[in-house]
Amino acid sequence: MFTPSIEDVKSLTKQNYNVIPIGFTYLSDHETCISQFEKVRHETYSFLLESVEGGERWARYSYIGRKPFLVISSKGYEVNLTYLNGNESKTIQEQGSPLDIVKQHITRYKSPKLSDLPPFTGGAVGFFGYDLIHTFENVPSPPTPSNQTNEMEFLFTDEMIVFDHLKQKTTILCNMHVNPDDQEDTIQTKYELVCENIRKTYRELQETSKKTFIKSDLGFENNKQTGKVRSSHTKEEFCSMVEKAKEYIKTGDIFQVVLSQRFEQETEADPFDVYRLLRSMNPSPYMYYYKSRDTYIVGASPELLVKVDKGCIENRPIAGTRPRGKTREEDLAFEEDLLADEKERAEHVMLVDLGRNDVGRVSEFGTVELDSYMEIERYSHVMHIVSHVKGKMREDKDFFDALRSCMPAGTVSGAPKVRAMQIISELEKEARGVYGGAIGYLGFNGQMDSCIAIRTIVFQDGKAYVQAGAGVVADSVPEREYEETVNKAKAMLKAIEGGTDPTQIQIPHLSIQ
Repeated sequence: MFTPSIEDVKSLTKQNYNVIPIGFTYLSDHETCISQFEKVRHETYSFLLESVEGGERWARYSYIGRKPFLVISSKGYEVNLTYLNGNESKTIQEQGSPLDIVKQHITRYKSPKLSDLPPFTGGAVGFFGYDLIHTFENVPSPPTPSNQTNEMEFLFTDEMIVFDHLKQKTTILCNMHVNPDDQEDTIQTKYELVCENIRKTYRELQETSKKTFIKSDLGFENNKQTGKVRSSHTKEEFCSMVEKAKEYIKTGDIFQVVLSQRFEQETEADPFDVYRLLRSMNPSPYMYYYKSRDTYIVGASPELLVKVDKGCIENRPIAGTRPRGKTREEDLAFEEDLLADEKERAEHVMLVDLGRNDVGRVSEFGTVELDSYMEIERYSHVMHIVSHVKGKMREDKDFFDALRSCMPAGTVSGAPKVRAMQIISELEKEARGVYGGAIGYLGFNGQMDSCIAIRTIVFQDGKAYVQAGAGVVADSVPEREYEETVNKAKAMLKAIEGGTDPTQIQIPHLSIQ
């Protein structure tokens, strides 16, 4: 049975909706979202979005997408719009603000929120790289551009496969595009075509494939090599950057700045294998596998950048970290130590103030509040101090205004934010690429959800790129800040290399016979 019915669709077309999601839901308790994605991930463009709430339990839905009808990408003010229809494509180049051009296209579509379907039913999925800030803030571009991917890219998709972890069901979604002047017979024809597309996808997912086996180190043993890790800065160069940043702090330019370095490694590893290992090693609120032609973005980010839903805007500053204890008593001791650490508390308070200011710039006066403050949130290997900032969006603002206000997060820039970013451009010298930007979705139904692009790996041209930063304050020790960036990067590099303790145990290759 398809949802909504043809009668409901006809009613919705009269309510000024021009994109109507149609879904078909079936029991799939013999599958996982990983096994389902395995069947479709080799498309030219594809994505998988997953989440573990609070670091300890799986969120209800995982989203699989492919076959976009439009891809919008940019570098600087040069924006490419690639229209796709089957094997045919056409690219048009425009000049202008990348955010404004994406807004022009996403706002053409209006989709209803239907209670019988998952919350996200279609829209644009992709990323805003850190370097996009140069197009809307008074921040100069660094001297050396990034050799990674575009500064921004979004896939506009009509078809998704959604796995419901609670009910162990799968919903195949396909959007139906309608016009205000469509007659009933035209609507009927479009509805039947969408339903047939859903049936076709269902048959594709049900096709059996030969069960294969891989080792628990995810197949990296088959002569797949990883090269030496190279950094964008030597230790001496990074420590010198820290000293220069401390001079800016001493003169009162800033209170804090987050300096980063990029690590590069040649590898033959399959990015999807790395994603599978990463989601196992470090389950996080935002996990993503994004493929665009020959570029892959894989990540497990703990931190929301900005979310907009039903007129509410929110962000969740995270600062302050301790390892998890081996026993409950040790865990509680680490928590107590973290909450008593004056430096950690001071940094968190500063980031909460930044978050309140970012949310307040697009919220109605007097509506910004702390939904929670300095609570401990536990993950598989670490715990963090987390706060939750919320506000009611002004009627003259939208999620693009929210993005401009909140990006980049203070946790990857500093305070005051604009001056900190100017110093980052001066000291780091090389563009950051995806790192420090935003990854998420813009829904046709008015929703937006995005995370900070940290704990993220970019695969391109046989190389893997990992970037990590450290917050520099007045009493920072340069060598310790350098070590912090190295330690943060190590977790990602271990995932690339297949984990720290690979064994020879045979496991099914996540396909159902």
